[in-house]
Amino acid sequence: MVLNDIEKLLEKYENGETSLKEEQQLKHYFSNETVEPHLEMYKLMFTYFLGNKEEQFTKDVPLKTKKTFNYKWISVAAVAVLMLGFYFNNPPVETCQENIVGSYCDPQEALDEVSKSLAMISSHFNKGKNTINYLNEMEKGTSTLGYLNEIENTTSIIFKN
Repeated sequence: MVLNDIEKLLEKYENGETSLKEEQQLKHYFSNETVEPHLEMYKLMFTYFLGNKEEQFTKDVPLKTKKTFNYKWISVAAVAVLMLGFYFNNPPVETCQENIVGSYCDPQEALDEVSKSLAMISSHFNKGKNTINYLNEMEKGTSTLGYLNEIENTTSIIFKN
């Protein structure tokens, strides 16, 4: 009868449904010397709980009584002040934009300058395109290898039969 009750309590314990009184009954049963052989695995767990209950923390815990000043907020405030300073300190935008070469107040002059720049960029891209033409030759070689692989597969099928 007692063994049957202990097994029911163990099942309730594993499901997390026991009360403190029922857990005390389990601890008392497993603290005895005579425990059923199929329940020996639980004896180690409950004896550990009994021994662990007597342990105490003896190390001193230092308490911080001095408040440290948080320097992160100073850096955030400094960045905010700098950004506001740059925003409000911008000079008024002039109608003519000055370049290193000169100012282009006339839209036609600006268009000519942009056209020259784009033509220069285009010529450099064309040079780069010409230097990588060898990749097309490499692609032709790989397609030839694919053709040779097809021939090899066909001949291997023929020779197997």
